[in-house]
Amino acid sequence: MPKLSIDSLDLQGKRVLVRVDFNVPLGTDEAGNTIVTDDTRIRAALPTIRKIIGDGGKAILMSHLGRPKGGPDPAFSLRPAAEHLATLLNQPVGFSEETVGDAVEAHLAELTEGSVLVLENTRFYDEEKANNANFAAQLARLGDVFVNDAFGSAHRAHASTEGVTHHIGQSAMGYLLAREVTYLSQLLDNPTAPFVAILGGAKVSDKIGVIENLLDRVDHLLIGGAMSYTFLKALGQTTGTSLVEEDKLEQAKALYERANGKILLPVDHVVAAAFAADAPHHVVAGDIPDDEMGLDIGPASVAAYREKLIDAKTIVWNGPMGVFEMEAFAKGTIAIAQTLADATDDGTLSVVGGGDSVAAITQAGFEDDVSHVSTGGGAMLEFLEGKTLPGVAALDDA
Repeated sequence: MPKLSIDSLDLQGKRVLVRVDFNVPLGTDEAGNTIVTDDTRIRAALPTIRKIIGDGGKAILMSHLGRPKGGPDPAFSLRPAAEHLATLLNQPVGFSEETVGDAVEAHLAELTEGSVLVLENTRFYDEEKANNANFAAQLARLGDVFVNDAFGSAHRAHASTEGVTHHIGQSAMGYLLAREVTYLSQLLDNPTAPFVAILGGAKVSDKIGVIENLLDRVDHLLIGGAMSYTFLKALGQTTGTSLVEEDKLEQAKALYERANGKILLPVDHVVAAAFAADAPHHVVAGDIPDDEMGLDIGPASVAAYREKLIDAKTIVWNGPMGVFEMEAFAKGTIAIAQTLADATDDGTLSVVGGGDSVAAITQAGFEDDVSHVSTGGGAMLEFLEGKTLPGVAALDDA
């Protein structure tokens, strides 16, 4: 069901409480200061933030960062994110060391139209993940309206994503969240055929729900990564010391048979005797020797997969084809990234998601050459499984 958009809100003079996804990696600079080392998620929120301040609203931003245990932890403070946001907006950004309470109210009293305030990490409070109603109401008191722009957290029913909507006047989608839902809905509801899905990564168990939901929608499902060895072993192939989920063999075989030819598996592999960047490696077709493990798809598999992808009109990719962090085993993943860029250039709708896939396509330099790069790995998988995302469902209908 279509949800209320930020474009439908009157923002002038309003305190706009925004759930963003500033769960970004931190590091230190030469002077020992904590800094943001990858600002992709912060930059993704800029259109929504600029809309609010451009319309004369007061942007109050909340997010989680990392997994702090048992209360406030300076290592997980959002202050570096607030400081980085100020450089991106080219204007001062306030920071509150609290997330709710009197200290925040004091900051709010000083906010002027077009200004921005970042609240401290919502996960410094146990009530956040518990979706505590009182905590959600405290958050809601900070804003006149609520905007959710954190797709990466939309699959969590937390106080700052779902609970807050029950205590505030209007709740709407930000631009990032709307973009994510639009692209992913198109994959499930209205894909242009041929529709090809590529699934990789380590575990079949992480992707079973997605495979089951996509099987009736796709024309081809290409499998790579370690999860392919569970399928191959289930079909009677020798997989050596490759990573295999023994307890998922029967399920993998059943899925393969149900797919009726739609699932394609690697026909050759880059193998090595050890899981190491400098391990001697070579390509084998078919069975993998007992003392070796598959660490990437081989050139024949790349060619077979490229053939299906180049002819596709809709593509979704989640999960690398091999251990792409090691140069020797990154060729399959990079080749898939290149193929997606080529297909997109020919008019194919291409969507990439999942932390490793996004890292891989960024590392290969093709992140701007596909239709959409999703900011939420877990949320994207749950969406593709057909699950309802609480952070989206809780927003007002259009």
